[in-house]
Formats: sequence, C-alpha cells, structure tokens
Amino acid sequence: MNRKTRIQPIDAGRDDERDADDNGYDRPSKSQLKREMHALQELGEALIALPKDALKRMPMPEDLGDAVREARRITDHEGKRRQLQYVGKIMRSLSEDEIGALRTALDTQRGVNKSETARLHWIERTREQLLADDAALTEFIRKHPGVDPQEGRTLIRNARREREQQKPPRYFRELFQWIKNAAGADNDDTDDDYDDHDEDGRDETDA
Repeated sequence: MNRKTRIQPIDAGRDDERDADDNGYDRPSKSQLKREMHALQELGEALIALPKDALKRMPMPEDLGDAVREARRITDHEGKRRQLQYVGKIMRSLSEDEIGALRTALDTQRGVNKSETARLHWIERTREQLLADDAALTEFIRKHPGVDPQEGRTLIRNARREREQQKPPRYFRELFQWIKNAAGADNDDTDDDYDDHDEDGRDETDA
C-alpha cells in the first residue's frame, strides 16, 4: 500500500528574524529578542567591571548607576547574580539613544585602555633592555636627550644588584618611573597599578 507523504513548506521551522503578530504586523522573533537581551546583559556586565573613575564618565541614568554600583559592592555569588539580572532589566528599559551613548563611551574607554597598556608594555620592555645591555642606555639617551644619563646609569646598576641579591625591587621600580618620565609620559599612578609585581612574582609593595 502506498503511503502518502506530507510535503513540508520549504521555510517551515526556519528561525526568521521577524514574526507576524495576530494583526499581521512584523515583530522581532524570539531568537532576535534573546540575542538583544544577552547583548544588553553583557553591556551591563561591562559597566560593572569598569574602574571606578571610568564608571563616573559613563552616561548612565540614575537608576542604572545605582544598580551598577550596588552590583560592584555585592560579593555573595547568588546575590551578585540576581543584581546582574536587575541591571539587565534596567538596561532593557533604556532608549536606543541611551544604549548607543553607553556603547560609544565604553568603546572610547577601551581604546584608552588599549593605548595605555601598550605604553606600559613599552616601558617594561625598555627597562629589560637597559638591564640586559649597556649599549641600550646609549641608544635610549640618543632618543631622549633630555634625560639625566648619570641617574639612569645609577638606577640600572642598583637594579641589577638588587635583582642578583634578590632584594626588594626598589630601584627596579624607580627605573620604570625614570623611563616613563624620560619618554614624556603623563605623571600619573598607572604604573603603580600595573607594576605591583616583578617577574619573580614578588609583591613590590613590600619594598
């Protein structure tokens, strides 16, 4: 006996970007709404992870700012998870303009962080070159004629000695600052945050 085969429409079960409501109007599909919800949740998590000074520069409505700051204070895992959900809920109530402003501010902050990280890595590489090879100091002085060569030589000599003797890296840190100042970098405390540990894993704050 021949069995009749039901032919399925070629687009059946397809996850369309938009569905039609009862009145025939297009509306976002469930999968699209889910992606947008996750994107906003991730945006909220990115805000929570920002340094305090960067967070102050974010264009957040007051209720979102309060929720984000509360999430930063919570240490309990379950409590933090619930607060993250609450942050996401507030994010979903924002207008497209508000969300766009937040994304732009975050992108700007990430660009600043990337540039700052590259600068600090350059200082660290330069410090290692100076410690490894005397000729590196001559080249550094040639590129930065405003530096005090004698101070550089003293810092390099003392940093080498304290490393050999496994002493706290006082001069190692001072050499970092000398290179930073010589390169005309801004006088801020970023290197203190970055350079709290030397290559041996010792906490330099004990120096």
